[in-house]
Amino acid sequence: MIEAVKWVLILLAIAVGLWLSMKRGTRKDARGYEISTWSVRPTGVAIGVVLVVIVAVLVTAIGIVPAGYRGVVLRFGAVSDRILGEGIYLVTPFVDTVEPMNVQIMAYASEASAASKDLQEVATKVTLNYSVDPMEASNVYQNFRQDYEPRFILPAMLEAIKASTSLFDAANLIQERSKVKDMIELKLKARFEGRGLLVYAVSITDFTFSPQFSAAIESKAAAMQQAQKAQYDLERIKTEAQQKIESAKAEAESLRLQKEQVTAGLIQLRQIEVQQAAIDKWDGVLPTFVGGDSAPVPILDVFKIRGTITATP
Repeated sequence: MIEAVKWVLILLAIAVGLWLSMKRGTRKDARGYEISTWSVRPTGVAIGVVLVVIVAVLVTAIGIVPAGYRGVVLRFGAVSDRILGEGIYLVTPFVDTVEPMNVQIMAYASEASAASKDLQEVATKVTLNYSVDPMEASNVYQNFRQDYEPRFILPAMLEAIKASTSLFDAANLIQERSKVKDMIELKLKARFEGRGLLVYAVSITDFTFSPQFSAAIESKAAAMQQAQKAQYDLERIKTEAQQKIESAKAEAESLRLQKEQVTAGLIQLRQIEVQQAAIDKWDGVLPTFVGGDSAPVPILDVFKIRGTITATP
């Protein structure tokens, strides 16, 4: 937008300069008619040139700092203490120039391979959220210009990652991820201090181990699962056995109590009750045969024979 305005002003100054440098006049032709003529006016040319130069100079002194940026003012190429905020600015033409510096929060990802405490090769991927301190933009530009990521941030991250992962065993890195992250963040903050860069957050996105170590971890996890299953089965078997023991104890206790309650009088009473029940069920008819060791023995119904003899005349 500002560039378009600059070009409009320059073209407008050129147009005004041309208009001032040209002088309109009239003359009569051979037939006596008046015609318009244009001639160059030296004074107008000078005024036009001065006007174009002034506009061009002013245009170079005007600029705009976009949102999320700061303008570092360079005076004759040297970094000054003046830092421009967002918006339109005006600087001394041909003396001051402005370098925009991004002060937004940015993400920088890096991967470093290092040896763990138990000498296992581990590749760690880390993402850093950082920004240039708006109040220190001139110092950052003076020390690194726009190349602070490859010249400073990358070496600092590699050093912090390697120093932190070397303090943990490879098997514990995943479980202690938060501790490793905090250590890397503290080391980066200490390294960035006084450099005009701010650390907002550090995120560990991935740990990559060697194929042999990954296979060992999977085998260990499978063994732990099997051990947990075996422990669960053992506890289940113990519980079921204990339940059976308690059930047997309860049944034995019940039998003991029943046995204590059985007396001679109770047995005699039960026998009488059985005999009485048999009598109640008997219909008065004797059995015809009684089973023996060899052959059935017939039983004579004495009452029936006696009744027959009595009824005979």
